[in-house]
Amino acid sequence: MTLFSLIFALLLEQWRPSGDRNRIILLFLSYADALERYFNTGVRRHGVAAWIVAVVPVLIFTGWIYYLLYNLSPLLGWAWNVVILYLTMGFRYFSDSFAAIKDALRNGDLLMARRLLREWRGVPADESGSAEIARNTIELGLIHSHRYVFAIIICFVVLPGPLGPVLYRLAELLSERWANQAEQAPDAFGHFAAKAFEVIDWIPARSTAVSFAIAGNFEDAVYCWRAQAASWMDHAEGIILASGAGALGVRLGDSLREPDGQYHRPELGVGEDADMDFLQSTVGLIWRTLVLWLLLLLLLEIASWAG
Repeated sequence: MTLFSLIFALLLEQWRPSGDRNRIILLFLSYADALERYFNTGVRRHGVAAWIVAVVPVLIFTGWIYYLLYNLSPLLGWAWNVVILYLTMGFRYFSDSFAAIKDALRNGDLLMARRLLREWRGVPADESGSAEIARNTIELGLIHSHRYVFAIIICFVVLPGPLGPVLYRLAELLSERWANQAEQAPDAFGHFAAKAFEVIDWIPARSTAVSFAIAGNFEDAVYCWRAQAASWMDHAEGIILASGAGALGVRLGDSLREPDGQYHRPELGVGEDADMDFLQSTVGLIWRTLVLWLLLLLLLEIASWAG
């Protein structure tokens, strides 16, 4: 039922996107803000307590509903899985933004491409050229395809029922919400949230990197992963971007314009500089990777039925 749950959730999300900030997500973020106001005393152990209070009740409720429905009918349990996947995935969330920027660059509308990238990244991109916009868009596409599609699939396969997708999404949201505290000091309130997401994302990030390598240029992807990923600021993101860049044969990283000027980053990948053509190659890589995962799950389903 894992494969059918994913396919149905993907089709449902294509028909009616839930968005990265659907009502359930917004409700949880409000809950997280309330916990932060109550628990944040600048001490790490209070951050640990807040994270547990935020995540564990939701996991218990999600698992309880699943097993209750499954005991009534496996079909109801399957439907609950589809609902959870629909709420935690976000293929259209990043694919629509990616496609809009690609179309703007193809039409030569640099102002529109800058505006779309600014809305997606959340920071100004008024001085970015077409090559820089293409490079940043590819990076965002690779990272978001991992966080909103492939990591959810992996967690759904690894953990029972809908617990994996819920745990991953909640951990990612809390890490993002409390990141400013995590950057201050190891004893800060949000430090545990960042570390917890790092641990939870360890297997999904490497699984996505492997699948990018299989779906693209395997040799270059593995080389870039081994030689370049460790130099990136966020190691998990570095693994995904290095593998994706190697699989595509494109160079990512390097300088990035921020509101206060240039922000220099390590270079990732091999081959040519990013341009508009590589945007379409990125779309192809993401779709091939998705098909790869669905085929793998199909083989697992067939093996299960045969057993």
